[in-house]
Amino acid sequence: MQSPIDMSNQRVEIIRNSRKLEKDYKPCNATVKNRGHDIMLEWAGDAGSIHINHREYHLRQAHWHSPSEHSINGRRYALELHMVHLNTDLNLRDHIAVNAVLYKIGKPDSFLSKLVRNITSMTGQKYEERISGVMDPKDIKMGSKRYYRYMGSLTVPPCTEGVIWTINKKVRTVSKDQVDLLREAVHDYAQRNARPLQPDNRREVHLYAPEDTTD
Repeated sequence: MQSPIDMSNQRVEIIRNSRKLEKDYKPCNATVKNRGHDIMLEWAGDAGSIHINHREYHLRQAHWHSPSEHSINGRRYALELHMVHLNTDLNLRDHIAVNAVLYKIGKPDSFLSKLVRNITSMTGQKYEERISGVMDPKDIKMGSKRYYRYMGSLTVPPCTEGVIWTINKKVRTVSKDQVDLLREAVHDYAQRNARPLQPDNRREVHLYAPEDTTD
């Protein structure tokens, strides 16, 4: 049950008449941190939550991997954002939920643009952090009612299993300069901080697609 995996058309089951992802995010103070292996944005208070299977998962942090960790039909993208959420009942096996967004090279990502100054000031300075002020998670563009979902793991040690993964099907855009900045900021051993694809081991992968959606 390890992550990441490939979302292959041959093994994805389409779930029709499904709901869009339930999100209830709020503006909240946040800090940008250079963790050495990635750049992370950590919210300090209540930044809102998502709802999965009638359970609430609270947003804690977001971080970026380059190239993308998950792939769609064998294609990996330039960047992948992970929004990490926790359920307050840590005894639940599936108390972690990660919402992922994939990016291809194109127009700059507006949310990342707000962090460029702080990230630039920490380039090469592992374990540094910068207060970024109030950041609104709703400014992270997803824009799709279609998403993949499967059970997997964290992609960094200890690679804990029981993680509910939601990967937005709509691929967003990010500029090459933004991707280069994220790589240069952690220019040590983790310049390419994407874990290789893991065996799917016949896990179920669902594509949620409401009937009225065309994106």
